[in-house]
Amino acid sequence: MNDLRKHSDPKRAPEAGEEAALSLLVAPVASGDPLRRRLLALADLITVLGAAATMSLSGPEPAAKALWFGAALPLWVVLAKLYGLYDADHTRIRHTTLDEAGRLFNWVTVSAALTLLLIAAVPQLSFSAGAAALAWGAALALAPIGRGAARGLWRRLIPSERGLVVGDGELADSFARKLALEPGHHLEVARRIALPGDASGRTLRKGLGELRAAIKRERPQRVVLAVEAAHEELLAGVVALCREQGLKLSVASPMRAMLGTAVSLAHLGELPVVEFRGWDPSRSTMAMKGMIDRVGSVLGLALCAPLLALIAVAIRIDSRGPAIFRQIRAGKEGRPFRMLKFRTMTADAEKRLTDVVEPEDLPEPMFKLSDDPRVTRVGRLLRRTSLDELPQLFNVLRGEMSLVGPRPEELWLVERYEEAERFRLAMKPGMTGPMQVHGRGDLEFSERLAIEREYIENYSLAKDLRILAQTASAVVRRRGAY
Repeated sequence: MNDLRKHSDPKRAPEAGEEAALSLLVAPVASGDPLRRRLLALADLITVLGAAATMSLSGPEPAAKALWFGAALPLWVVLAKLYGLYDADHTRIRHTTLDEAGRLFNWVTVSAALTLLLIAAVPQLSFSAGAAALAWGAALALAPIGRGAARGLWRRLIPSERGLVVGDGELADSFARKLALEPGHHLEVARRIALPGDASGRTLRKGLGELRAAIKRERPQRVVLAVEAAHEELLAGVVALCREQGLKLSVASPMRAMLGTAVSLAHLGELPVVEFRGWDPSRSTMAMKGMIDRVGSVLGLALCAPLLALIAVAIRIDSRGPAIFRQIRAGKEGRPFRMLKFRTMTADAEKRLTDVVEPEDLPEPMFKLSDDPRVTRVGRLLRRTSLDELPQLFNVLRGEMSLVGPRPEELWLVERYEEAERFRLAMKPGMTGPMQVHGRGDLEFSERLAIEREYIENYSLAKDLRILAQTASAVVRRRGAY
């Protein structure tokens, strides 16, 4: 027991020679992080060379300008390192190129500006504003493409990270479900263990001893702490153990209701402070959202006009009834509006509702069937590809919907909402939204409410643009599309 206490004490530094013995006792599986960093650096190298080649295509002395642009490569790599573009993947369970879009933009812009200043300082060289814009645009386009390809190649070469989940309650169950719903995490849960009792005092030492033994058996690369009673002493012990063994650590917060609405984590000295958003989005933000909706809907209708016509013809050939389905839905503040969709069910689908479900028997105000017999053959294809939603571009143009927002529900379902659930009516409903990119029809009602609450309470235009970018990937995967 004394030895166990010695190893479990988070405040005790290892004795002489003990670190080597512990590393032999619990040797983590080799990490693929160095290879990922090298692949990302290679992608950045290709980005710089591509920008240099683009700039050399315009104006005199192309080779000299390309050579000087290439000479600035170390500057680009150093700035990428300073922006944290090689290290963000290491600590996070899920990190994608889209997560670093803002930093990528800043990195490319600053690096390109400094490189162009360097070229401008060479007396024999000159370049036009157009050439500078071409180089910047090429780098801006190549950076996310190259980095996305590098991460994709890395996932193919490196096996999924082995994870050990500490916890056997509702929080651990929720974590496991999120892993199943969210793609791109590259994490495989090797085992779940539970800490005994409330993991305090003597039981804490016992729990950390069991965790140490589990690490020895499973040889994970990451530990995930997902327990409801995560107090400071427990966290300190697990952090010390993971640092001792060179393991990554993620903590699923038991305070989801609080941290889900947090804007940022700041520090007052050494004291962490959670900063909350306590106000609604500004008028200028909502005005810009409305402008993006109008412009996006006009462009979408112009680009999709031939496709809209083809789909309408296919629906009419496949089954009797109109191509467009109109239904009253709840809009902002619950105001009803007539939503447009391509018809995916038989013409008498609403009359046959009680054939598939009894509204009064629904345990929650949500209704979605994966094998609804009323769906037509063409309708099933339209649902899986989300093409049935395209007519809602007209709703967006009329100001009844937004490109991004909570999904609009039928009035009879909204009438069953509890007061705490009506928050989702605070914004215009969207053609796509957080539900569509985080599980779609596979989400339970409580999960859907949680991600929509996070969207509304932390709203930003950047979040809308992110969801729009993620929607294409969600459509391609087709998971949860009924």
